[in-house]
Amino acid sequence: MSPALVASDRSLLRRLPKAELHCHLDGSVRPETMIELAKEYRVSLPRDDADALREYMRVDDARNLDDYLMRFDTTLSVMQTEEALERIAYELAIDVAAEGVQYLEMRYAPPLNTLQGLSLQQAVEAPLRGIAKAEREAAVTARVIVCSLRHYDPAVSLELARLAVEYKDRGVVGFDLAGGELGNPASRHAAAFLYCAEHALPCTCHAGEGDGPDSIRQAVHDCHAHRIGHATRLLEDPALAEEIHERGIALELCLTSNVQTRATERYDTHPLRQLLARGMNVCLNTDNRLMSGTTLVDEYHHAATKCDCTFDELAGMALDGFRSSFLPESEKQAMVLRVEREIAAIRSGQSDMTVPSVGAPR
Repeated sequence: MSPALVASDRSLLRRLPKAELHCHLDGSVRPETMIELAKEYRVSLPRDDADALREYMRVDDARNLDDYLMRFDTTLSVMQTEEALERIAYELAIDVAAEGVQYLEMRYAPPLNTLQGLSLQQAVEAPLRGIAKAEREAAVTARVIVCSLRHYDPAVSLELARLAVEYKDRGVVGFDLAGGELGNPASRHAAAFLYCAEHALPCTCHAGEGDGPDSIRQAVHDCHAHRIGHATRLLEDPALAEEIHERGIALELCLTSNVQTRATERYDTHPLRQLLARGMNVCLNTDNRLMSGTTLVDEYHHAATKCDCTFDELAGMALDGFRSSFLPESEKQAMVLRVEREIAAIRSGQSDMTVPSVGAPR
């Protein structure tokens, strides 16, 4: 008989193969790297010690989503060169691989990295080079999602949709709309999403975090998003929730950041348990590793200890993450089959595997 699997066992959670679908590049920078780059580029940071900077960057005092987003000015100040973007993308992919993350979709808004002269193309190609390097060194597959922001002119969003399609099949797998929700309806950006649909590029959309279920409805009905980022307020509209359930639209849940932005009061008030009870397609994510002071292992641990998730539920969410990826179907199916075998081995007690280290063969 195989030993009982304790869902809160961090060693077990690290071994569990995981996908990270909602991770912002500019919210996941190593503090040590920020300090090194700031010295190189003569940028002033609010703290000059890595531990102090890490503590400063963690957002525990936000009143809402807009407050939370203000910290990004600090990371973006050192993300204005190709070298910096390549390094930060590389380090993020390496870091997640050490947590048992086998597949990563990192997202960011390239215009925010062009403030000192980079072109949009350079701002995309540099992280792709970093990803390629990480894939050669670690057991991870990583891809990019190009973001627009809700406060942008819709013409800019359309330009970014064209940029994402330009790099389709070269490492970019999707398009997203992020930023402050209140007063910035997703429907204004419908043309960008339509362009992606016409070119078979999958889309996700932040919605239901800083605004109510109507924001989610626009993401689904006006923008035809395949996934929804956060969707914390979805259950306020049972009919919409049922529609999303029936259509299998994936919900990218981010427990810690939702507590920080006051989208939910505490971990145990997060709608995760209700969504699971409805059988919805949900996966766990970090959102912003630096600002939330979290890892994907931490997020699974919170789900186990504060939302009472069983190992089977955690494994189910992990599989939903792989199944909901924006990879081409053949690559996705191959990855899902491999992960199913790995999870089965863990359940049967046959797996004593450790997470592959840097340089391990895939």
